[in-house]
Amino acid sequence: MRPFSQLLDALVYTRSRNGKLALIGAYLRAAPDPDRGWALAALTGNLDLKAVKSSAIGEMIRARVDPVLYEMSRDYVGDLAETVALLWPPPPNEPPDLDDGTLTLATVVDRLHATSRAAAPDILAQMMNHLDASGRFALLKLATGGLRVGISARLAKTGFAQAFGLGVDDVEQVWHSLAPPYAALFDWAEGRTGRPDPSGTPFFRPFMLAHPLEADSVDLSDYVAEWKWDGIRIQIVGTGSETRLYSRAGDDISASFPEIAAAFTGHAVLDGELLVRGEFQGGEAASFNALQQRLGRKAVSANMQADYPAFVRLYDLLLDGDEDLRALTWTDRRARLEAYVPQLDATRFDLSAIIDAADFDALADIRAGARDAAIEGVMLKRRDSPYVAGRKAALWYKWKRDPLTADCVMMYAQRGHGKRSSFYSDYTFGCWTDDGELHPVGKAYSGFTDEELKMLDRFVRQNTVARFGPVREVEKSLVLEVAFDSIHDSKRHKSGLAMRFPRIARIRHDKPAAEADTVEGLKKLVR
Repeated sequence: MRPFSQLLDALVYTRSRNGKLALIGAYLRAAPDPDRGWALAALTGNLDLKAVKSSAIGEMIRARVDPVLYEMSRDYVGDLAETVALLWPPPPNEPPDLDDGTLTLATVVDRLHATSRAAAPDILAQMMNHLDASGRFALLKLATGGLRVGISARLAKTGFAQAFGLGVDDVEQVWHSLAPPYAALFDWAEGRTGRPDPSGTPFFRPFMLAHPLEADSVDLSDYVAEWKWDGIRIQIVGTGSETRLYSRAGDDISASFPEIAAAFTGHAVLDGELLVRGEFQGGEAASFNALQQRLGRKAVSANMQADYPAFVRLYDLLLDGDEDLRALTWTDRRARLEAYVPQLDATRFDLSAIIDAADFDALADIRAGARDAAIEGVMLKRRDSPYVAGRKAALWYKWKRDPLTADCVMMYAQRGHGKRSSFYSDYTFGCWTDDGELHPVGKAYSGFTDEELKMLDRFVRQNTVARFGPVREVEKSLVLEVAFDSIHDSKRHKSGLAMRFPRIARIRHDKPAAEADTVEGLKKLVR
């Protein structure tokens, strides 16, 4: 366990992307099988250990240390695994670090896979007694399934690819045909076998992505414009007998949207935007807030499917049967897509419309007037562009609409995670109601510099008026200028509003809290 725990520690405290890639690569080259395969599964979110719940870990530590000490420590540290790892008392009459190398990562995974939920706390405690604080932290992160060490699944796959001189797109294409601990993947990477063949399986193809538009204009005789819909980009892969849905990061999300997977029975690969139909929009797309009710769920009830009916707005056709269309121009692929869509279930699939604009100035006017709940901006695609993985210059551009802003008052603050676990970095902010109350309208944890974070953390500590576990309520005196992409009605929030992508744009020391914006004013921005 020690090499893996050292890797997690290093990843938490390494900020640079290249530094993280180097750490992952060095570990994967040095670690033995199957430890490195299980580590790769954990880093990519593909290690499913169902035996241990966070509540059980809390009960374990309360039985071993003063519960008041634990609660105070948890409040200060902000992370369950880190708190328990640091507080865990050593076994009687034994040194605190007994990791002699026999407790490997594979051993840990095997034990947790084999144990029942009832027996899991005792098994976990036995292993923790033979680890140092770093090892206990790694073990608890594995057991609860939330590493949170500042890397994405895509970054972990990139680290693997770079470690063995492979292309990350090649790794992505075979990834879903393999299972942890990925023996066949490492055999290929180290030259013992050829590349695993995913043929016959509904495997992922890397997405084509867009650069932000930085030029003043483009020639619409060379580019076509379509709306950039505000859902999540997905790939539908069907073999005729099996269908899978993949997110942009290559994650299999079929279980979260089973009705979409069931509705597609074709042999093709399509690219589109996953959306939810709006209740008051004639069946058109609802805001991202509606889609968010279903994201990340491993099982979706019939009621959830009925309340938030999903559909896909199709952008592109990559494969039609066994025919690969990616080398064709966008114009040719679009023609094939338009011919393909009518055979699909119209309640689950439709075609993304092309924007009719005479020239770029006219397109700019259309974009400026678009505040639909489900529109994020405009896509510009070269008519002669093939479908190529990644971002290629001058082929596709995304032209997001300008953000909205509001002056809000900080109400609550919570500790962050990872390298921010010592700072109050997650801020809930509100706006005024007509009767002079503050109602929360959003929460943000980005947009500020490191120096501003220190200042905000200091403000929270010096102006706390109440504590609720890891959350502090603060004096309602600091105004934050919040930028957000759009705002929507929400039944989940007291204000009746939910912001899309809120972030701190500016700290308004110059503005009195009484002059912050109102909830009624924000409601006028809802479309």
